[in-house]
Amino acid sequence: MPDYTPIFTPGIAITLAASVAVEAGDLVEVTGNGTVGPATGASPAYVGVAGAAATAGLLVTVFAGKIVHEGLADGAITAADVVQASGVAGRQVARAAAGSAGVIGLALTSAVDGAPIRWMQY
Repeated sequence: MPDYTPIFTPGIAITLAASVAVEAGDLVEVTGNGTVGPATGASPAYVGVAGAAATAGLLVTVFAGKIVHEGLADGAITAADVVQASGVAGRQVARAAAGSAGVIGLALTSAVDGAPIRWMQY
């Protein structure tokens, strides 16, 4: 079995697309498939702080402080869903019910069953 390396590790900035304009220093949350926008209230989809200003559609550097993984989805998962470990062989994460005890992270991208998905560990 080959070694596994996370997509991003803590302390390294991640790159996502802005869904709307963001300013440097804005707290950002997942707003869609691989996108972020300014965080609202006590958002469970919060992922980090924007490192620079960006307009909608442009890439923005986000200082996240959490590990970002890539695995395979067990069932359909939508960006901003909370995820849990999957019990299905060959699949890593599944959509979790909000507030469930097994929540391990937040989906950064959307995926259909068996497709690659990026998610941030809590």
